[in-house]
Amino acid sequence: MNQSQGQQTSEGRHEDDDALTDFLASLMDYTPTIPDELVEHYLGKSGFQCPDVRLIRLVAVATQKFIADVATDALQHCKARQSAVVKDKRDKQQKDKRLMLTMDDLSKSLREYGVNVKHQEYFADSPSAGLDPASREE
Repeated sequence: MNQSQGQQTSEGRHEDDDALTDFLASLMDYTPTIPDELVEHYLGKSGFQCPDVRLIRLVAVATQKFIADVATDALQHCKARQSAVVKDKRDKQQKDKRLMLTMDDLSKSLREYGVNVKHQEYFADSPSAGLDPASREE
């Protein structure tokens, strides 16, 4: 390795350090969607303690990005599923523009990120099953 390559590597590393320092400083002015207290709670439950607010906010931003990606993918699964239903029925009345996100859509999306979700099937004996007894009489 010659001297110029060593200088370029050192300069590149210095620029990366500056960019990281600037990014971490910008986190102090940013208010993430996920509150710091919530992030601290779950980090604490996993055994991680950190007094640096910048790191807590970095985890919050990463979590927010993950949730947004999962939701976007789940929406794509929902759209694909509903467009397949419309094509199968070939009925013009089925072109309802409202999307209904299901647990299956979310499960498929999460599976792409390595998260396996198992949910139980729910069955009701009657339409009023699970309702408050006072509201059943109305």
